[in-house]
Amino acid sequence: MLAREFFSAAELAALALPMVPGTERGVQLVAQAEAWASPETESRRWRRRAGRGGGIEYHFTCLPLAAQARISLDFAPTPAPAPDAARAETKGALRTAEMWAWFERQPEKKQAEARHRLETLQAVDALVAGGIGRTAAKRQVAALRKIGQATVYEWERLVSGIDRPDWLPFLAPRHAGSGGARAAECPAEAWEMLKADYLRPEQPNFSDCYRRLQAIAATRGWTLPSEKTLWRRIGELPTVMVELARKGEDAVKRLYPSQQRDRGVFHALEAVNADGHQWDVFVRWPDGDIARPVMTAIQDLYSGKILAWRIDRSESAHAFRLAFGELVETWGIPDAFWLDNTRAAANKTMTGGVKTRFRFKVREEDPMGILPSLDIAVHWTQPYSGQSKPIERAFRDFAGNSAKHPAFAGAYTGNSPTAKPENYASAAVPLDDFTRVITGEVIAHNARPNRTGGVCRGRSFDETFAESYARSPIRKASEAQRRLWLLAAEAVAVRSDGCVHFHGNRYWSEQTAALAGKRVTLRFDPDALHEPIALYRMDGAFIGQAECQVAAGFDSVEAARLHAKARRAWMRAQRDLLAAERTMSIREVAAAIAATEPVEPEMPEPRVVRLVRGNTALAARAEAEPDDQPESEQLLLRALRLQ
Repeated sequence: MLAREFFSAAELAALALPMVPGTERGVQLVAQAEAWASPETESRRWRRRAGRGGGIEYHFTCLPLAAQARISLDFAPTPAPAPDAARAETKGALRTAEMWAWFERQPEKKQAEARHRLETLQAVDALVAGGIGRTAAKRQVAALRKIGQATVYEWERLVSGIDRPDWLPFLAPRHAGSGGARAAECPAEAWEMLKADYLRPEQPNFSDCYRRLQAIAATRGWTLPSEKTLWRRIGELPTVMVELARKGEDAVKRLYPSQQRDRGVFHALEAVNADGHQWDVFVRWPDGDIARPVMTAIQDLYSGKILAWRIDRSESAHAFRLAFGELVETWGIPDAFWLDNTRAAANKTMTGGVKTRFRFKVREEDPMGILPSLDIAVHWTQPYSGQSKPIERAFRDFAGNSAKHPAFAGAYTGNSPTAKPENYASAAVPLDDFTRVITGEVIAHNARPNRTGGVCRGRSFDETFAESYARSPIRKASEAQRRLWLLAAEAVAVRSDGCVHFHGNRYWSEQTAALAGKRVTLRFDPDALHEPIALYRMDGAFIGQAECQVAAGFDSVEAARLHAKARRAWMRAQRDLLAAERTMSIREVAAAIAATEPVEPEMPEPRVVRLVRGNTALAARAEAEPDDQPESEQLLLRALRLQ
């Protein structure tokens, strides 16, 4: 026992212990988080402080091991030397306690053997108490037990000097190093070398490690215990530590109980989680490529129902956006969203502006993503974590059942490279067939009865969701919000006929008719190209929607008649609009312009006249001469002027 074992929070902070906060408030916060002062541990892990001021004192065993070791050194008792008899009694008590602790760790077979030996010695004592000599009693009991008399003498030697109530652990079979016998010596450097070789992720066989150690020992003159002895010592190492060294952190995490999360705190559509699943099926895409498809799915956390999903070549931001759009279009807007912090799920289009994103660079100028724009709280999870994303449990069902559907015979790849079926890659399912089968499998998954997990209580996911959805407040999206999750295409030019041509389809509206020759941006659902598309100006301003103009049969008179009728109606509407807008005739405009025509100003008289120099007679004669004079005379007159 230490000189002092209980300390207040202020005293623990003042001791400057390793791994312990250096302030009183810090110690109190740790004590609160780790429940040092729980009611059931009073007087054992904490006690109320005596004297003025009151408060709580904590036992030093609440602290980390490093801090406990420091307190053990600083507050070690220094008793006066005890007499030899007292030291012997203390030593015996410690040895007995150690033996009982060792006995509790032994397997049932070894404990049963100890009880068998104890019964034998108790039978001998009973015969002696009845008046039979000890030697005769031993001989009699040994004969009945079918053991040698010397064996009974050996068992008596094991408990010589031990109090009768403590015989049981001393009678248990024990090997060298585990009991009273002296443990086989092993050089410290050899033991450390063996642990370094064995405790590594490659998980080497222990016998191989021991053989390598033997080769080193032969060159250094070491004497090693037997292989079995060292293997037992390896077995005495902490199991979790060995798992950590040989199998890694993921294996150790599985040794810690997972957190139980009550999904009953939600209602239908209040919280959802999403993830991507790559199917173990070869699919032939429309372009002839063969690859395993990826399904991006969104699941309701309350009921477990799959609410929306999309099939794509990979887990992409595009698929996440379209699946989310399907969710909101069909059911409504959730309040919270749990998803992986992967490149596909944490893309800026979906989560831009979320301060807790750890994917891509977070900049203040980033545009607001779809989820924060709709006031949806984003929660990040760890990949491959079934506790934080229940949808992975659904994916496990799909991988074990749906991927092996009869329609996928020959296209199933197996769930690992070492689990390929005999008919591996002998077929590929067309994308349309694959989508049709998976649609049926998702419907069946949601409708399967007798679900016992979560809040289902024997109902299907569909029934559980429908019951809560009918009585829960559901947020619905406006038209402007719906357009947020549609895919933005490259800018296209409006044709001269007022139509937008895209992927072989023509889209037209009154707004596009006014934008002929200009470029616009389209937002559309690539899986529903016959639905109306949204049009935006190049600066991002919304224009309106354009309907898909489906081509009619070349010889369809009725279709031509209806088209002409619609065009005449549209033209009439435009003429009416023009007439309503133009309230003055062109003649009235012309008359107004004529009234403002300018009058030619009078010719001003010159106030200064300049006289003409030179032979004015020749000049006058030249002006009077007709234009049809001979060329020789014109040259003569031109020469006279130059003189």
